[in-house]
Amino acid sequence: MSAYEIRRIDELESIEVAGVNWRPIRRPLGITAVGMNAYTGAKGEHVVEPHSEESLGHEEVYVVVGGSARFTLDGEERDVGAGGLVYIREPRTQREAVALEDGTTVLAVGGRPGAHEPSAWEWWFAAQPYRTRGEYARGLELVREGLAAKPDDPARHFQVACYEAYVGNRDEALARLRYAVERNEEMREWARGHAAFESLRGDPEFLAIAGEPDAAGEGA
Repeated sequence: MSAYEIRRIDELESIEVAGVNWRPIRRPLGITAVGMNAYTGAKGEHVVEPHSEESLGHEEVYVVVGGSARFTLDGEERDVGAGGLVYIREPRTQREAVALEDGTTVLAVGGRPGAHEPSAWEWWFAAQPYRTRGEYARGLELVREGLAAKPDDPARHFQVACYEAYVGNRDEALARLRYAVERNEEMREWARGHAAFESLRGDPEFLAIAGEPDAAGEGA
């Protein structure tokens, strides 16, 4: 089995069911992380059938990838064009959508709340604008949120170590970095040459944890 697949939505099997043209994505690709399907329709056709997710308890996100659609959410109508998305956090919400243009395509992604485990990079990326502006304290708040979500993750400890170093919290930075390196040897290499630890380059404790600096770049 290949490590990846590339498909086009309009080339997927189209099945007329429940008043919509359903194009299954999860099943043919064997996706196990989330439910994912697409719906296509001409103007006036349903691209999301009237329903709720109460019995399954699923959150859903609908992404209009082509054309435009009129969503009705608990009786409230909202027009959504290509590039727009609709997140429905409450499974009991009654929903449906009708195409406003020929060739409208809606991608549906759903799953049970709490089943997905966010990756550490989500908080790291979210903190990047503050890092760029030198607002390290705000960046630290964000990566600490990520660590709180999964306190035993070495990568999140490394990220917090970076921002603790940026704001000048030496002891906390070294403690987080030590935790990360002891549990993932790769973190030692990440620390070498990382801009966050510039102020600690000559610190004996930092050198004991990370080793001598090199040109490894900025790592995570």
